[in-house]
Amino acid sequence: MPELPEVETVRRGLLPAMEGRVIERAEVNRPDLRWPLPVNMAERLTGKRVLALRRRSKYLLADLSSGETLLIHLGMSGRMLVSGITLGQFFHDHPAPEKHDHVVLHLSDGARVTFNDARRFGAMDLLLTATAEDHPLLAEIGPEPLGNTFDEPYLAARLQGRNTPIKSALLDQHLVAGLGNIYVCETLYRARIAPTRRAGSIENSGALVPIIREVLAEAIEAGGSSLKDYRRTDGELGYFQKAFAVYGREGQPCLTPGCTATIARIVQSGRSSFFCPTCQS
Repeated sequence: MPELPEVETVRRGLLPAMEGRVIERAEVNRPDLRWPLPVNMAERLTGKRVLALRRRSKYLLADLSSGETLLIHLGMSGRMLVSGITLGQFFHDHPAPEKHDHVVLHLSDGARVTFNDARRFGAMDLLLTATAEDHPLLAEIGPEPLGNTFDEPYLAARLQGRNTPIKSALLDQHLVAGLGNIYVCETLYRARIAPTRRAGSIENSGALVPIIREVLAEAIEAGGSSLKDYRRTDGELGYFQKAFAVYGREGQPCLTPGCTATIARIVQSGRSSFFCPTCQS
């Protein structure tokens, strides 16, 4: 499932097509995705200007001139594809409609944004902008890892005394927003901390903050990680997966100079954890 870097990459790709533009026509081609779509969704979107396009954790939020906000969650296979404008050096023509194009936004100046989701694990909702942060999907999410409120004293205080493994603690969306399996594995490798370590036993645990930010910034710069379904808004792959030090590298040599160990994999809470048994303790 796309994590913070993938969703932020999509947000940045959507900005030139959506922010400040009017949705001249909205097509809603089915009544539901993961959950039922909002009542009269096409009518509520049509004619509205996109005032701002934000991200909260793994959710996209498009604030509209109607006082409503369109919430978008990509799920496992959702893609937001932009056409009809120049992205980078290339003009992207409108592609032929596809079977799984569930929501299509026709914007002013000829841009088009298509939400395509083969497995329909994505979601959309319309909520009042003024109370958007109270929505059940957003209300209890922790601070953004790239924001000012996520700092070393905060993380150290939240991890103090916790008996859960550090891997599980960092995946807790109540503690910090948007971190997922890939980037926690990569963070713990750079921090030389085993994923099984008790969170409360780590001295100077706040020092994880700059490492988390470093990993996320590099991933965003690379356009995210494309493992299965994820694509950028221009349809291209992200390429941070080429920089993985541990994730998905079970049995391969550790990349730390002088280390002769191979990357191991264990399962924690139903998810694979990849780490170097020698470098991480």
